[in-house]
Amino acid sequence: MTYDRPWKSFSEQLTLLKTRGMSVTDDKAAINYLERVGYYRLSGYWYPFRQFTIHQDPQTKALQTNVSDQFHLNTHFSDAVELYLFDKKLRLLVLDALERVEVALRVDIAHLLGKRSAFAYLDQKQFHPKFSNKKFYGVPAFEAWQRKYLGLVNRSKKKEEFVKHYLRTHGENLPIWVAIEVWDFGAMSQLFTMMKVPDQEKVAAKYGINDFKVFASWLRSLNHLRNIAAHHSRLWNRNIIDQPKLPELGEIRWCDDFIGKSDLIAKPFLLFAILRHIVRVVCPNTLWHHRLAVLLENFPTIQSDNKRTISDIGVVEGWGAWWTDVDENGQ
Repeated sequence: MTYDRPWKSFSEQLTLLKTRGMSVTDDKAAINYLERVGYYRLSGYWYPFRQFTIHQDPQTKALQTNVSDQFHLNTHFSDAVELYLFDKKLRLLVLDALERVEVALRVDIAHLLGKRSAFAYLDQKQFHPKFSNKKFYGVPAFEAWQRKYLGLVNRSKKKEEFVKHYLRTHGENLPIWVAIEVWDFGAMSQLFTMMKVPDQEKVAAKYGINDFKVFASWLRSLNHLRNIAAHHSRLWNRNIIDQPKLPELGEIRWCDDFIGKSDLIAKPFLLFAILRHIVRVVCPNTLWHHRLAVLLENFPTIQSDNKRTISDIGVVEGWGAWWTDVDENGQ
């Protein structure tokens, strides 16, 4: 279909929202947000307030959802703005934790592999043949990773003096304890997945995880979370595509609240809980999880008749009982 919606001025955009039932108490402030943030980005935050109807297809009998342009009663422009501002604070907190996790895990991998060789990450024999030969878009995973790594190095050469210095002084390859500084979260996660099982188990055990496959899935999911947050995308009620695995029932107390609950596993709060788990190992005295708890407890008060709450984030019932627990054995 050819796109045929006309360009609209900011005033016309606001008028359109009003005709669809949105309440606006301060036109000037609303237009200011449309100018600074944009109609399309804000639309992700007023989308939950649109009216939905469900009907059954007479032929297939499948249930179908129709989304109306009309808003629920008492939906205010400020409802969307408050969610947008909340989401921004949430992303900043998440990025803070992800940085700590990424940096710590880079060191874990470099310290483990570097003991064998300064250039272990370039030697396929140091990795599990099953995982490193697995095809990735038709290319062996190890080869695909090397291509990604070289791209990261070439990008870093343009802006990082330490990369240019090492390459100029010591040759074309960086030792692993230097190379980790150009890895992104995705490169780190992918390399971990290719490591030999005993190596993956050793790193996972440091973070209290018995099953290396569970920990590898946590890193993949956190990379997905990192991409959402780093690109300023809506996070608070996101459906998580790359969902993490969970340990067996009883292995980690807080995980039990999510096991077998697909609706919660698909929401971001589980990833926040995983961050909390890892960050508390990296920084035992951290207050990061306390700051996140305060933010969640101050979730915006919604005026719309279609109320939104932290349950949309996937927060589990009774989470406060373990979220700030100081007993790390119970996690």
